[in-house]
Amino acid sequence: MLRRLSLGLVSLLACTSCALLGQNDAEALAQDLADAMSAHSLADIPLTRDSDRDRYAQLVAPLDDETVDVTVAEVDAGDADAEVTLQWDWSFPRKAWRYTSTVQLVDDGNRWEVDWAPSALEPSLQDGDRLGLFTLDGARGRFLGQGGVPLVTERPVLRYGLDKTKVKPRQVVASAQRIAEALDIDVAAYVSKVRAAGPEAFVEALVVRVEDARESIDPHYAEIPGAAALEDEMPLAPTRDFAAELFGRVGPATAEIIEESGGEIEAGDVVGTSGLQARYEDQLAGESGIEVVAVGADGQRRRLFRVAADRGRDLSTTIDPDLQIRAEEALATLGEEGPRSALVAVRPSDGQILAAANGPGNGGLNVATAGQYAPGSTFKIVTALALLRAGVEPDDVLSCTDTVEVDGRWFENYDDYPVSEVGDITFTSAIAHSCNTALIAARDQLESKDLAQAAAALGLGVDHDLGFPAYFGQVPAASGETEHAASLIGQGKVLASPMAMAAVAASVEAGRTVVPTLLPDHSVNPHKPEVPLTDGESETLRGLMRAVVSEGSGTFLADIPGEVGGKTGTAEYGTPGPDGSLATHAWMIATHGDLAVAVFVETGQSGSGTAGPILEAFLQ
Repeated sequence: MLRRLSLGLVSLLACTSCALLGQNDAEALAQDLADAMSAHSLADIPLTRDSDRDRYAQLVAPLDDETVDVTVAEVDAGDADAEVTLQWDWSFPRKAWRYTSTVQLVDDGNRWEVDWAPSALEPSLQDGDRLGLFTLDGARGRFLGQGGVPLVTERPVLRYGLDKTKVKPRQVVASAQRIAEALDIDVAAYVSKVRAAGPEAFVEALVVRVEDARESIDPHYAEIPGAAALEDEMPLAPTRDFAAELFGRVGPATAEIIEESGGEIEAGDVVGTSGLQARYEDQLAGESGIEVVAVGADGQRRRLFRVAADRGRDLSTTIDPDLQIRAEEALATLGEEGPRSALVAVRPSDGQILAAANGPGNGGLNVATAGQYAPGSTFKIVTALALLRAGVEPDDVLSCTDTVEVDGRWFENYDDYPVSEVGDITFTSAIAHSCNTALIAARDQLESKDLAQAAAALGLGVDHDLGFPAYFGQVPAASGETEHAASLIGQGKVLASPMAMAAVAASVEAGRTVVPTLLPDHSVNPHKPEVPLTDGESETLRGLMRAVVSEGSGTFLADIPGEVGGKTGTAEYGTPGPDGSLATHAWMIATHGDLAVAVFVETGQSGSGTAGPILEAFLQ
């Protein structure tokens, strides 16, 4: 009898437990489970297998940095088990990942426990699966040129490097050294990079345009064990150095860029690092996408969720790719060890910049649109306009002497000034042959403000926001007679960029003030000059520039078909050398139909001798 009562009591207790572990208890555990999973863990959730806690942590680890909200959608409890339906809401940029999963609860006699399985995290997951989260890079917006032609776009490249799966471990370092030597890169740095990479990695050493590979890659490269060249595409301009100083570069974000972004840019992000690529990063940068995948035990991948990457918005420019390439080829004759140089071509009819080329010796500096240099005798077009406004006519006679003295300083003409043009010559001849002394002798007819007003009428010395680095020059008030005399021949404190001098030539050709344009979608409010250029003035200036080509210092351009006008120039700068002489900037500006061009070489023999051949090659 005692034994039966005892058994009956146990049965009664068990039934009491069954009554207690009902719907409410299952719902409470389900809520605890949802809260824990929202925090990417199973925390202190009671599990049928305690090892499942680590299994879940390992499985969900790739998503640890992502925000998820797990809620209980339904709990269906029976006597000994319950099924919980969970609603998952992952917050990814631009798109949420929503789905439901189910998990079983079981009664161990005292409490509900979670019988966890991978499908509780995502319904298609199975034992042995791994999760992966990948970033999908959004393609950058393109640079468009004249007619909407893409300038920077996806172009074929070869990625050279070591495929560690194709070489025995003991040969890895030797192959890395030979690859670095063949590609002419830092050997120690590349070997260190190879050592740090996994045993199955492809370790990239150099990326080369397909068309450049034949000339730049050692022909014996392929004989190196493990050496590989993978075909790929990346956003590139038509040539390696195409408008590089202006457009800028794209590369891994620097520490400074990351800090200034306020968290929007992270280490490893590819961004614009200079030029227009950096200035218009928000427009050009594509928006990254993501992909969540499951990798089975057999290594096969299947996509669980994807947010497509968005391409950045294109940036329209006025660059003519053929003229830009032609300009860069003309400057290439100076060589990488040569002086800084630039060529800017502007279309007078609408002010569009068709080419803004920087020479190979610029060291990455954008001299073409942002350089600040004394324009020398090319500025005499401005001086000529000021003298025209003072009443000087093209046929008026001026005195061109060998030297002229101003407050104790002696000015003279350039070394090769023609002897036949010394003496009494016309104003036209003074401009055509570039007589310094004749213009300086006429200084009393002009004040500093007259020069500044003439310069402004020709687009020089008045700043505008063009949406890119642009220096319009300066024509400040002279502090004395000597400085005033120097200003008349484009020296002293007068400064200009090649772009500004191209605008001067364009204004002469157009008969109005031309403000250069590079970005047609960027709104510019041009300042009206205090004294605008008139039709008569521009016609006379065109005649003076044509005289430079027909009889003066620019006769080498006379064989170019069509009507060509020009003006040569040199400007002394720096400190005297051992012989007491100064180095000289070499300039030349020209017009040819609906084209205005300025060429600048930081250190040259003369405008006609150094800048002239570059200009001639471009126009031909």
